[in-house]
Amino acid sequence: MNIRNVDLNLLVYLNVLIDEKSVSKAANKLALTQPAMSNALKRLRDLFDDPLLVRAAGSMTPTAKALALKPEIEALLKMAEAITQPSEQFNPTTAEVTFRIMANDYIESTLIAPFITAQLSKNPGINFDVLSPSDVNLQDMEKGTIDLAINRFNGLPRSFHQASVWRDNYCCLTHPKNTFLQQSGLDDYLQKEHIWVNRAGWGPEAAVTNKSGKQKLGWVDEALWQLEETRKIRVFTRHYMVASLLCQSEQLIATLPRRQAKLLTSHTDLVISPVPFQIVPIEVKMIWSPLLHHAPAHQWLRRELLAFAKTIADR
Repeated sequence: MNIRNVDLNLLVYLNVLIDEKSVSKAANKLALTQPAMSNALKRLRDLFDDPLLVRAAGSMTPTAKALALKPEIEALLKMAEAITQPSEQFNPTTAEVTFRIMANDYIESTLIAPFITAQLSKNPGINFDVLSPSDVNLQDMEKGTIDLAINRFNGLPRSFHQASVWRDNYCCLTHPKNTFLQQSGLDDYLQKEHIWVNRAGWGPEAAVTNKSGKQKLGWVDEALWQLEETRKIRVFTRHYMVASLLCQSEQLIATLPRRQAKLLTSHTDLVISPVPFQIVPIEVKMIWSPLLHHAPAHQWLRRELLAFAKTIADR
């Protein structure tokens, strides 16, 4: 028997016929005409090479073959019903799940950490595994082993889904006694010593060059390159928290995304001042695999994170 040639509705009809022991009653129950049900019974007899129901003592009696088929048909129909039911709604208050999110420490501290804090008491079964860009590659994302990657991305495969999280401008972070605060023009900025903070999208950081032929320094220095200027970088780091510690020196400046700088000033005496030249704002996006796009738990995570990001964007 080739399953592709079998109308599986016939199994539904047979199940009801065995229960009702009547063609007319089975037709009624299934909202079919009696001729249609009689035709279905004929097809079933041909399919199983057995009469299935025979008339005896004024009623239709299932044959031994029909009775043997009954539990197997019921199990098959129950499985089919379970498969075709809509997915259950995700309930975060009772769910036991771990979400894996890739983010650099800028996003981790300004978005992920406060989001996790907001989830701790109300959703006790939801856990988080936050990975750094060096822990993740494109293949991890494509396979759906990482739920979300949140960062500034210059180019992505078209297969990924994405959503904009927020846009952020740059500012300068300094010690309150840094003399740049008294004279804060472009020339003053260039005369100061700087902390470089940047991170590649993901994977190990490669030694590549920018348009000027020098080491790739990132968005701040690309903006300066457009002005045919360079700054004096005294310290290179990949971590924003380290930049705030280094800014305890009165002679260093860190040029950072504003949300990160505001967070760092909330527990230090450091101060924020404008950048004396134009830098294209950061656009932070979240991306995810098409394999996860329709998963109810994943949909909940994306919806909640984007809504939470708006509350931070409005501050």
